[in-house]
Parts: sequence; C-alpha cells; structure tokens
Amino acid sequence: MRIAVDALGTDNRPDPDIAGAVLAAREYHVEIALVGPEILLTQKLEQHDLAGITVEIIDAKQEIEMAAKPSDVTKGFEQSSMHVGMNMVKSGQADAFVTMGNTGAAMAIATLNTLKRIKGVKRPALTAIYPVYDRPMILLDIGANADVKPEWMVQFAEMGSIYARTALAYDQVRVATLSIGEEHGKGNQLLASAQDLLMQSDVNYVGHIEPKEILNQKAEVLVFDGFVGNVFLKTFESSIRYFTTLLRQEVDRSLFAKIGALFMRSSLYRVRDRLDTNTIGGAPLLGVDGVVIIGHGSTNAEGVKNAIGQAQKAVSGGTLDALKSHFAQSKPVDEIIP
Repeated sequence: MRIAVDALGTDNRPDPDIAGAVLAAREYHVEIALVGPEILLTQKLEQHDLAGITVEIIDAKQEIEMAAKPSDVTKGFEQSSMHVGMNMVKSGQADAFVTMGNTGAAMAIATLNTLKRIKGVKRPALTAIYPVYDRPMILLDIGANADVKPEWMVQFAEMGSIYARTALAYDQVRVATLSIGEEHGKGNQLLASAQDLLMQSDVNYVGHIEPKEILNQKAEVLVFDGFVGNVFLKTFESSIRYFTTLLRQEVDRSLFAKIGALFMRSSLYRVRDRLDTNTIGGAPLLGVDGVVIIGHGSTNAEGVKNAIGQAQKAVSGGTLDALKSHFAQSKPVDEIIP
C-alpha cells in the first residue's frame, strides 16, 4: 500500500509531517510518498532512520497556507502539495492522501479539481471521529455544507455507515440525528423531513438524540448539517480544553491536591490520552472518488501517524469500492421523497 502524505500540512510543517510519516511506515508497513519541496524534504529526511521502510519524496513546489480561501486555490496552485498528492490518488500512483492542511482548500481541490465526487453523491461530507469509551463515533457533516437538503443528510448517514463497517470494522452501525429532543418530529423542518427519509432508507436509523446523550454510546454515526456540526465540534473541543485547564488550576491550588495528583498521575495521563484528538489523527472526506484523510493543523507526529493509520484502514477495508458500489446500485434518494 502506498500513501501520499502532505508534508506541508501541520502548523509546524514539515517536521511533524515527516516524523509521523516515518512512524507510520514502520508501524503500518505501508510505503509513504512525502509530497512537498524536494530539497527541503531531502534535508529533513536525513535526520531520520529509514532502515527497513520505504519513504520517498514527490516534489511539489507550491504551498497552500492555512489562511488561504478555498475559492482561491482551485486555480494557479496545480503544483501545490495538495494538488499533487490528490492527483497521485486519481492516477493510481497512491492508494490514499493524508493532509493536516487547510481543510476548506483540501475539500475544494478534491471536489472541484482532482478526484471529483463519486457518481450519485450529492455533496461530499467532512467527518470527525471521536473515541467514545474506546469505540470511535463518526460525526458528519462538520462544516462542508452549511445549508443542506434532507436527502443530503440521508447520504451522509449512508456514507458514515459504510465507513464504520469497512474502515472501523463495526458489525452493528446505528445512525442518529442530533436534535433538541428524542421524540419523532422534534426539531426544525429540515430534521423532520430528513427523519422521514431516514426511516425509509436502508441505514439502521435509531432516531434523534439530544446533545446530552451523544457520549452515551447510543449510536456509531451522528448526522447533522454542516453549520450545526461545525458549531458542535468546536464547542466540544473547547469544552475538553476548558476541563483540562480547570483540572490543572485546581491541582495547583494546594499541596494536598498536588500530592493526590502525583498518586493519580498514571490515571490522569490515560484520561488525557483518551481525550486527545491525536489518538485518531484524522478523519475521511467522504463522497469524493478517492481516500482522503484530513486532520488538524496543530497535530503532532503521533497524530500524523494515526491519520495515516486511518487511511490504511480505509484502503484495507475497501471503503471506496463499497461507497461506489452502494451509490451505483441505490435509487437516487430524491426520487423517494413523498
């Protein structure tokens, strides 16, 4: 398996990107194609032990900054690490592409320039994966589509279910929608229409769940529109940071608390690790004709490694073929709207 990795993705590029790629090549036994400026990457790679692994460099002379607007990168950046890496997937030179770079740019390039949508998919969806009691939960859409149609939400549910089965190897995949109450029909008109369609679909739809129930393992896939998804995601992540900050402050308030924390140190470290987004690393952009994994710019080398691990799971599980087969055989969802 050959995975193309954007060497210009993280905030501290290219060091975490390269280090994570080397770790992944060794742990997952995959070939890595680092995409970025050849001279710079060659110098950086010399600092790593490459014995027994395959890490090659694919030259890409342009860089897409984090602040770049998606509408500005679809033209004039054909030699960027994102364009080059995704074109490798399109041409079959790589099985997947992994980036910690500009999320909007990655989606625009994948959807409009390189891979394009899977036939039958209305809109690709950005996803997030969070370990809930060590069982990852897929959240989508988290920002690609702020305004959606009910039939798009059905496709989000279908794509999330397929990823859960193929990449995460779940036997049972329950799909829920996020609403202000669990009762049928609760919420706005979009949710009411989407719920009716989901109940007619082939996904294992279990109804609405409220925000307070998200972490109670009632579903493996949670679906919402991109506006709600993005707000939820950022609120959830900031809540984790707030909790850990408060914990540190309270521990520092007294000597007894510090002594207690010393005895609990290993347990506190384990809790930290279970909450750390680097344990997942990245999540798929679903609906485009190729395996694309996107992670946070603040990711460290461990996070980059784990994002490559997500790509390896998706490729090994046949996620792309399963998605293409499903949408080739399924009846267009807008044809079943009452």
